[in-house]
Amino acid sequence: MPVQPPAQDARPAAPPPRGPGAVLAAAARSVRGPLLGSLVLLAGHQAGEALVPVVVGVVVDRAVDEGAAGALLGCLALLAADFLFLSLCYRFGSRLSTRAREHSAHRLRVRLAGRLLAHDDAAGRDRLPGDLLTVTGSDTQVVGQFTSWLGMTTGNLVAVGLGAALLLRMSVLLGLLVLLGTPAVLLLMNRAGRPLERRGAAEQAAAARAAATAVDYVSGLRVLKGLRAERTALRHYEGVNRESLRATVTAARTEAVLDGAGTLLAGVLVAAVALVAGRLALGGDLGLGDLIACVGLCQFLLAPIQGLLELGPALARARASARRVAVLLDAPAPPPGTVRLPEDVPVRGELTVRGLAHEALRGVDLRLAPGEHLGLVVPEPVAAAELLACLAGDLAPAHGTICLDGVPLTALDRAEARGAVLVAPHQAYLFDGTVLDNLRPDEGEAGEAATSADTEALHAAAATDLVDGLPHGTATRVGERGAFLSGGQRQRLALARALRAAPPVLVLHDPTTAVDAVTQTRIARGIRTLRAGRTTLVLTSSPALLGACDRVAVLREGRVTASGPHTALLATDSFYGEVVSA
Repeated sequence: MPVQPPAQDARPAAPPPRGPGAVLAAAARSVRGPLLGSLVLLAGHQAGEALVPVVVGVVVDRAVDEGAAGALLGCLALLAADFLFLSLCYRFGSRLSTRAREHSAHRLRVRLAGRLLAHDDAAGRDRLPGDLLTVTGSDTQVVGQFTSWLGMTTGNLVAVGLGAALLLRMSVLLGLLVLLGTPAVLLLMNRAGRPLERRGAAEQAAAARAAATAVDYVSGLRVLKGLRAERTALRHYEGVNRESLRATVTAARTEAVLDGAGTLLAGVLVAAVALVAGRLALGGDLGLGDLIACVGLCQFLLAPIQGLLELGPALARARASARRVAVLLDAPAPPPGTVRLPEDVPVRGELTVRGLAHEALRGVDLRLAPGEHLGLVVPEPVAAAELLACLAGDLAPAHGTICLDGVPLTALDRAEARGAVLVAPHQAYLFDGTVLDNLRPDEGEAGEAATSADTEALHAAAATDLVDGLPHGTATRVGERGAFLSGGQRQRLALARALRAAPPVLVLHDPTTAVDAVTQTRIARGIRTLRAGRTTLVLTSSPALLGACDRVAVLREGRVTASGPHTALLATDSFYGEVVSA
């Protein structure tokens, strides 16, 4: 089969960020404009706040002591202008900070969703839905919250720096106390915040387990009720939830201790500055106006220093969340294929399996001719699961190859391979939408009425009576995961969806286990008629489906041990007869 080489201008996708620090940096870069605006405006707000006690001190020195009414009015006007400036800066700076927080979290969620929906399926594999929901929801919000902290931190740094500079103008000793004391306190709090990062990670992992358990039980509520296992499930969820509560309380207790220690250290530092200023004033080294300005600056510096101390716990939580996000973004993906199927030459559908070996597969050799309808009996569930995963591209076999029209599936572009070889799993998953939405999910709301392709697929899956019995026909909602339908109805609708896709090669796994024998016979005829001229592989032990196949192969102990028509195998292969009649 002629193939198309990769386009010359194709560029490889940018590698995902590595580690929590890279995730935080990427989140900040994604909102560079609003973030820079909030940095400038919040820094301006803190500068305006720092000038308030200085202006008040000037009022005392020049207006009160000297009794100059003009100077008093001028200082009051300056004070009013300063308050207007700092108020506007805070208003618009906070608005930009909120925008940066929400937009960075949203873009990170979109990026995670794109990674989870990638063709390689590497990010979400072996992860429960609740765990993924926690990462894409709360963890991304924590990372976005840290982005808004950058603007506040910048403002706090400006406030401390400007306060120290103003104190240096009054007294070198006062300025040095702030300049040297603040970094020392920050370093101490940063070291003390490391346990919080570990406990925060444990808390988020426990919360993810609780959410995953809840989602799992809610999804299988009907099964739990049928088995009368509600109390057992409730006890298990209570246990998982208690673990989450303990982890949350432990992390909150640690954070409270750190917050208290930070407030105490900030208060001690500011009190030391005020004490030194008082002694300088008593010695005559500070005037009345400078003393008032110094006391005002000490009161003002308490808030930004506390804000800087809170950065440690915030960073610890953000790093813990960013680490969980990075695990999904950095999930190793198989090397992408570079070969593209030609647009002007139809896929013939010849599927060849050569020496396929993995844990339960011991060297499978199988060939499907173009347009062949082949039944495959696989008594071992593990071997069937591995074979389906290899055909879907979800599992890289230890040995052997699978070729489509002579081209290895691993060499094909991932999207091209999945479009050519569709593997419909046994577990039918339906979306919360109408019957028509589930029949053609790739078309969205392209049409509101069923087309001939929809009708043919429903007929082949023996699902026309299903649609006729619904209150609104194909416009009837099926509920989340098809909760409004029975097991057989869900299975037939999922089969109709796979048939409507009309891929060159279709692989079905036990598509009729939830329906009766008469319906199985109708489905077998329908699949054979609708898939005429297209390659179809059916993994099943249903006599009705196997009887409608051109040929049947038996996969036993990891190898193909027999092949032939259904009736001939029944007459000559006792093992085949036992499996089919079981």
